[in-house]
Amino acid sequence: MWLLMTALAAIITTAFWYFNAPEDKYKIGFLALMFWGATIMWIVDAAIASTEGEAFFEISRDATLLGVCTILFALFIWEMVLLINDPRGVLKKVLKN
Repeated sequence: MWLLMTALAAIITTAFWYFNAPEDKYKIGFLALMFWGATIMWIVDAAIASTEGEAFFEISRDATLLGVCTILFALFIWEMVLLINDPRGVLKKVLKN
């Protein structure tokens, strides 16, 4: 389930990035790359696990929770990058006063 969730997140963020590509003000490309990296990692993990007799897709509560945690962690990292870059200058204005 985590593979399907991260792949869907990667596809959605890539679509958002593509339509805003000339101006990537909010670093959506970075978020898409994180999701694609996680998707590739899960594909390799599933391929190796399937050679050992396990199912390629694992659909369980734990697998869903892992997918949710992966997406939330990527969003957290992306939020930290946005705070550091401060694309709208909000933090600079707040810290100036």
